[in-house]
Amino acid sequence: MTNDDLPEYVRQNRAAWDDMAAGYFDAGRRNWGRAEPSWGIWGIPDADLGVLPADLAGKDTIELGCGTAYISAWLARRGARPVGIDNSEKQLESARTFQREFGLEFPLIHGNAEKVPLPDASFDLAISEYGASIWADPYRWIPEASRLLRPGGELIFLVNGTLLILTVPDQYDLPATDQLQRPYFGMHRLEWEGDTGVEFHLGYGDWIRLLRASDFTIEALVELRPPEGATTRYGDLATLEWARRWPSEEIWKARKRG
Repeated sequence: MTNDDLPEYVRQNRAAWDDMAAGYFDAGRRNWGRAEPSWGIWGIPDADLGVLPADLAGKDTIELGCGTAYISAWLARRGARPVGIDNSEKQLESARTFQREFGLEFPLIHGNAEKVPLPDASFDLAISEYGASIWADPYRWIPEASRLLRPGGELIFLVNGTLLILTVPDQYDLPATDQLQRPYFGMHRLEWEGDTGVEFHLGYGDWIRLLRASDFTIEALVELRPPEGATTRYGDLATLEWARRWPSEEIWKARKRG
């Protein structure tokens, strides 16, 4: 698929992330170097959340919107056979640099996670942490994840908390407030003032209906709460005080019916 054939928001996000990629290089290296997986902007250890499957040995996995592919690196170290796909070639250049640096190789695809050039039922796990989960249209990428998964396969994805999205001002670099800033009903495509990318966010009912319609059984919704004293480089999204009172991030876990 050529760039001209892509939906306009996919082209827009490709350009935005090619521009932003250099700013995520150092964070990508730090995450590649972590001994244990962690989640979200607060870096909450997976050991405290129990999100990842206990046994990944020999599992085929795909990271949808992999960015620098540190999630796939964590999965590979646990015995998985990962594949990463990302919309930004610049992000994948960083990922390839880290593959060489850390001596860990797996396939990386430059493409749109809404239309992955791989066969049906190729994977046991599909995962996305702030990748396709917020930068692709859920009404396209969720059915695509279902297509890629084998019966019984798992889907895990992390998104901004619904309450955060409802309370963040229109200007993207101002943190969440304690007041609603936009309607809950009709949530879907969002563009922030001063930002060049296009995000997608749904309400809980819409997520549930979409996952069920895409042949998933919902297993868990994990609402992340950072510990006291936690820090983040994304303080423009939420303060620690805010995130200790309301969930700034959510992880959905679902399983492909079959």
